[in-house]
Amino acid sequence: MVTLEAVEQAAERLKNVTHFIPLNTSTTFSEMTGAQVYLKCENQQKTGSFKVRGAYNKIMKLHETGELKSVVASSAGNHAQGVAFAARSIGIPATICMPRSTPIAKVSATEGYGAKVVLSGSCYDDAYAKAMEICEQTGATFIHPFDDEDVMAGQGTIALEILRDLPSVDMIVVPVGGGGLLSGIAACVKQINPRIQVVGVQAEGAPAIAQSFHTGEIQPSDSVHTIADGIAVKCPGTRTMEHINQYVDEVVTVTDAEISGTILMLLERCKQVVEPAGASSLAAVLNRKVDIAGKRVVCVLSGGNIDVNLIHKIVEKGLVTRCRHVQFSTVMTDAPGALERFAHILASFNANIIRFQHDRVSADLDIDQAIVHVVCEVGGAEHAERVVKGLEAEGYQIEMN
Repeated sequence: MVTLEAVEQAAERLKNVTHFIPLNTSTTFSEMTGAQVYLKCENQQKTGSFKVRGAYNKIMKLHETGELKSVVASSAGNHAQGVAFAARSIGIPATICMPRSTPIAKVSATEGYGAKVVLSGSCYDDAYAKAMEICEQTGATFIHPFDDEDVMAGQGTIALEILRDLPSVDMIVVPVGGGGLLSGIAACVKQINPRIQVVGVQAEGAPAIAQSFHTGEIQPSDSVHTIADGIAVKCPGTRTMEHINQYVDEVVTVTDAEISGTILMLLERCKQVVEPAGASSLAAVLNRKVDIAGKRVVCVLSGGNIDVNLIHKIVEKGLVTRCRHVQFSTVMTDAPGALERFAHILASFNANIIRFQHDRVSADLDIDQAIVHVVCEVGGAEHAERVVKGLEAEGYQIEMN
């Protein structure tokens, strides 16, 4: 099991390597939730995520024996960069197996640290199988991204920093994929102060640990589907589940829409670029997946390595989730002036049309009808409701998309 001593030793190894990132307070999120919300911004960490902590601790501990020659890892992206960084720091080769769906930004960054990248399969578990094959062929040492106590101890150093900044913390909310971060933080926290609650958050489309936690036995997922690629893991680790079952208070899930809305909020209110996996902890808090009223709550934002090619899609989804964009369809008469009247009504409600599609040929239409598909910019849920009711009062039947 991960001991407090092991976490403290990891902290000593990392002392002059990782950035110390003080907790950020958030008045906006505190007012929204009725709690005192703090953010642990590991998206600002070296290599862009917390993963450098566990990878560096593991590799340095092995290096101290003098027997480490080369390393192999499997990763959805962030662990890859941590392993590559640590391997380069001691001058040994690193090969990283990543899913083919890994964002280009993470592949490029990993190669930038000097590692060889091998793309294989559609998810982390496929990349793991390829890494095992390479280890068998080459004799390299495998650095597991989560199911390793030295890796978990490295991740647990986050807990030491949180408790140093906020000894009175009531709850720490942590993203979870394979469980290394959650295990390390929970083990450290509970050995210092068992009163503090530790909650894990998974993507609804990759819920293996949540299911395993609630059933009491490991429950792999047949498939994973989520924008949160950093926590898209089919099967939790054996060691991580032992720690989670012993130390964690609850594991909850959030939807991709909730994650997208949270990423948008972090961009707008905190000027923080956070990847989907990293935003899952705050998404759980903002969407009341746990009881936080009146508590001092720290959300770990685990990483910021988001593919810039995906940001606009995630932001657009977030705008819909936060009711900043409203999408709907309606049937109107296909006659001169009909579109002008429709646009005038929207303008009267201060709704800005940002996308418009006019369909005259749908099989369900009468000869004198057309369907319009509309996306409007609005000021929130109440504004959206006023716009829809105003159109309905003018005789339009609105179908929300």
